[in-house]
Amino acid sequence: MLIIDAHLDLSMNALQGNRDLLSSAHTIRAQEVGKQGTVAYPEMRQGRIALSFVTLFARSTGRPSPHFDFASPAQSYGIAQGQLAYYRALEALHYVRIITNRENLDRHIDIWRDWESKAIGDANDYDNTPPLGFVISMEGADPILTPTQLEAWVDGGLRMLGLTHYGPGRYAGGTGTEIGLTELGPPLLAEMERLGVILDLTHCSDQAFWQALEHYNGLVLASHNNCRALVPHQRQFSDAQLRAIFERDGVIGAAFDAWMLHPGWITGKTQHDKVTLNSVVDHIDYICQLAGNSRHAAIGTDLDGGYGQEQSPSDLDTIADLQKIPSLLEARGYTADDISAIMHGNWLRFLHDAWS
Repeated sequence: MLIIDAHLDLSMNALQGNRDLLSSAHTIRAQEVGKQGTVAYPEMRQGRIALSFVTLFARSTGRPSPHFDFASPAQSYGIAQGQLAYYRALEALHYVRIITNRENLDRHIDIWRDWESKAIGDANDYDNTPPLGFVISMEGADPILTPTQLEAWVDGGLRMLGLTHYGPGRYAGGTGTEIGLTELGPPLLAEMERLGVILDLTHCSDQAFWQALEHYNGLVLASHNNCRALVPHQRQFSDAQLRAIFERDGVIGAAFDAWMLHPGWITGKTQHDKVTLNSVVDHIDYICQLAGNSRHAAIGTDLDGGYGQEQSPSDLDTIADLQKIPSLLEARGYTADDISAIMHGNWLRFLHDAWS
């Protein structure tokens, strides 16, 4: 089955992590002592990850840390521009296709569906898949120097934007804060709405979440977010927040980070087998039950988003194992149409609506 993954930090891993993602995940592991990455382009092809929302990521929160959080917005801007150039280089080499509009999207998915119809049962054909599809997103708006600069980013291919990440972002408070929108936040949201940039609510503090909805009237998503009712933490969304996304006909991508899947997870201490792909399905199922349908649940793995296999579901070796999820959903009584919607259809509909 074709899959759309709504959150992968590929450029961060390739550039800040110096990983050649054209090599297999297992080759990369052999080169990196003590690291256990799960994502590389061969495994994405094997797993039929036809489309991904891929990030530009460079914080500038005033709390510098190597490779993630930079001492000035100018540095953050430079890093994110380099990450964008990386995706463009992959496109120039015909490894990927950057998707920016509905026509591109439909053509890309049709090509993958044609490949899948001919490749079923022939595992050796994975090397001959079409290019991977990338929709460019930005996780945390810190690299955007001013709201009026957003149009230049859009011209460069940006189509989705999350206001913040961890800590006190330049435009909004993020995870671990009780800060709402900053003075830069409303002007940026106005520009996003004018330019048709989709708002990703992931990582917003509770205050920033509700304020952003007041200032932005377009479609919203949560690219990689789980349910606070199952894992009590501010990083997850409450039922009220999930319902607010439903009301905007938004979609929530289930994240695969173990601490977001198991209450009380302690990195390096909690037994790894406590978290499996069924733990991910628990959050997908919760969203479906809360909504009363399967229209708003999807995949947004965040695999290798600052962690690796050691903090991923224990029955996942690489991203190719996303193909195990359909059978887990089927075992819980989900129909073929429901499963197709969760694995890719909901994100396709969402992008169609956003780009109509």
